[in-house]
Amino acid sequence: MKKYFFFLAVSALSTVSFAQSEGQNLFVQDSLKVISAQFKFTEGASVDKKGNVFFTDQPNDKIWKYGIDGKLSLYMDKSGRANGTYFDKKGNLIVCADENNQIWSIDKNKKIKVLFSDYEGKKVNGPNDIWLDAKGGIYFTDPYYQRDYWTRKTPEIQGQKVYYLPKGKKEAIIVADDVIKPNGIVGTPDGKFLYVADMSANKTYRYSIGADARLTDRQLFLNQHSDGMTLDSDGNLYVTGKGVNIYKPTGEKIGHIDIPEEWCGNICFGGKDKNMLFITASKSLYVIPTNAKGVE
Repeated sequence: MKKYFFFLAVSALSTVSFAQSEGQNLFVQDSLKVISAQFKFTEGASVDKKGNVFFTDQPNDKIWKYGIDGKLSLYMDKSGRANGTYFDKKGNLIVCADENNQIWSIDKNKKIKVLFSDYEGKKVNGPNDIWLDAKGGIYFTDPYYQRDYWTRKTPEIQGQKVYYLPKGKKEAIIVADDVIKPNGIVGTPDGKFLYVADMSANKTYRYSIGADARLTDRQLFLNQHSDGMTLDSDGNLYVTGKGVNIYKPTGEKIGHIDIPEEWCGNICFGGKDKNMLFITASKSLYVIPTNAKGVE
C-alpha cells in the first residue's frame, strides 16, 4: 500500500513538473513588461496583418494602437464604447460598439459602417466579444452588463446568447442559447470549433461549427470562465481573468502568467512575428515574449 501511494505521489509530481516545464518553454514570467498604465479599463485586443495591436479603453470611449514600431497612439476617439474587436480579411476593424448595442466596421480611413443594429427590431443586450470565420461571418457574444451611459435599465431581449451575423447580412441568427452569460469567444483556424466562455457558470465550452455556421455538440472544456481568449498555432487556449491561464487542446493546464492587476480583460498575439502576447489588464497594457505564435 505504501509503495502504491509513493507511486501515485511520484506520478503526480512528474505530471506537475511536466506541465510547468511546458509553460516555461512558452514564456518567461520575468520578461513581462507594462507598456502603459494610463487607461481606465482596457479590453478588446486584436491584431492586424502586419502585427500592430489595437485595443479599447471602453469607459473612456477610445481605441488605441500599439504599432510594430513600438509606438503607442490614440487610434480613435468616440469609438461607440468599443469593447471586443477583430480584423476582417480586408483590414477593417470589426468592433462591438455597445453604446447603441451595434457592430461596426471601421475601414483604414476610419470610416464607420454599421453592420448590425438590432435583432427582430429589438436592441440586443450589448455585443461583447467577437470572432470572424473564414467566410467573413461574425460570431458575437451578447451578455447583459448594465452601463452607466445607457438610458435603458432592463434588457429588451430575454436571455443572453451567442449570435452569428452572415457576411453582408443585416439579420443575425441565434447559434447558442444554452449559456447563462456568454463572454469570451474564439474559434479555431480550421473553422471546426468555437470556444465560448460562460461568466455566470464559470465554465468554458467548445462547440462544433456546422456548415451552416450553427453550433452543435456542446462540450465542457474548462471549469473556468474567460473575459477574452486567444489561440496559438499549436491549438493551446489562453484565457483571461486573474492573470492568464494556458491550456492544451485536451484541456490540460500547461501554464499561468501572473499579471499584477485585479483583472485581465482580453489578449492577443502581435508583433512582426506574432509571437508577442499582449494582455489588456484593467488600467494597463502588458506584453510578454513567447515561444508560441498566434493564429489571428
